[in-house]
Amino acid sequence: MADIARLVEVIEPEARALGFDLVRVKIFGKSEAGGGKSEGGEEERALQIMAERPATGQLVIEDCATLSRRISDRFDELEAAGEDVMDGAYRLEVSSPGIDRPLTRPQDYTKWAGHEARVLLGSPVDGNRKTVQGDLVGIDGDTVSLDDKKSGRVSFALDDIQSAKLVLTDRLIAATRPLVGADDGEDIEFEDEILEEQED
Repeated sequence: MADIARLVEVIEPEARALGFDLVRVKIFGKSEAGGGKSEGGEEERALQIMAERPATGQLVIEDCATLSRRISDRFDELEAAGEDVMDGAYRLEVSSPGIDRPLTRPQDYTKWAGHEARVLLGSPVDGNRKTVQGDLVGIDGDTVSLDDKKSGRVSFALDDIQSAKLVLTDRLIAATRPLVGADDGEDIEFEDEILEEQED
């Protein structure tokens, strides 16, 4: 079993060296990633890495390719030194977070305050509901607040969030598109920029 904390420790400096911020590192199995099976009949795994340029909040496909090569090279260096951070076969996916991005860091709840989000919690709020959806209010310390569509203002611990992502709305699209490329000043659409590579 790969250690996510160790993967982040290895991957984040490589992303930062390219001027990117790491958004998420996650391992998916066949059922979650929608992949097939390896030649040996085992479920295919995918190592998903999401990153962004701070200025745009996204990556273009060339950025994904550059980061993918850098990470692969770093993994090869560690393997040559005796550390296999991802054992067995897997697919490396490097992508932009997209417009309806996952919320994975404390600063995301400040940056995207005012936009609609869907949050899955570990503990129920408002009776027995573990899923809330509505406009983000923000974060205060380790407490996130959201104006839930069903029950109004709710607050919950950051550590209790199992998953969270923005909901695609006209307001969100207006706030994020068109995004401006950092180098040429041209408007670029960044949705669904994903680079996949097979790793043996």
